Amino acid sequence: MDFEKDNSFIGGRLKSVKYAFLGAVKLITTEHSVMVQFTIGIGMGILGFVMQISAVEWIMQTFAIGLVMSMEGLNTAIEKIADFIHPQFHQKIGFIKDIAAGAVFFAAMTAIAVGLFIYVPKFI
Repeated sequence: MDFEKDNSFIGGRLKSVKYAFLGAVKLITTEHSVMVQFTIGIGMGILGFVMQISAVEWIMQTFAIGLVMSMEGLNTAIEKIADFIHPQFHQKIGFIKDIAAGAVFFAAMTAIAVGLFIYVPKFI
């Protein structure tokens, strides 16, 4: 896929959306952690329909899923860049990758909290 700069406003935006969509597909189809998070997100969506959550709960759940998926994507990008720049183990690269993984951890813990706030009262 060759990069072609499109100087028109609409054409450039459409190409940006196309590349973003292709990147999302690559993430979902090639990265195991993203596959897991995507599957959990689908499961939570199904659970939301089954439990008939409110509009506000849908918003909270959607943002939580989006936060985790976004952070997983950024973490993957950081790991790929780090591995490209320095393929052998390096303490500083490991530190950078650990920090990126920690950001995903914070997002996942936030999503779990949101899920608990939404669903625990429905099961009690």
